[in-house]
Amino acid sequence: MSYKELAKNLIDQIPDSKMYYIVAYLQGAAVPDEIPNAETMEAITEVEEMIKAGRGQHFHGTAEEFTDMLLSEA
Repeated sequence: MSYKELAKNLIDQIPDSKMYYIVAYLQGAAVPDEIPNAETMEAITEVEEMIKAGRGQHFHGTAEEFTDMLLSEA
């Protein structure tokens, strides 16, 4: 029996009250181990350089406040 088959069989034995934890773990494990593409790496490098040079705008607040700010500038 493969590990995948074993995991599927074990899931049937887990009570519904604990499935939230199992699903959360599986979602994390399902994320591919991919290397960021060139565009993402370029953006990361740009941000690192901005931080080192003290350039750019830093936002302090919630994600909702940040989204509101971006939408108000559009």
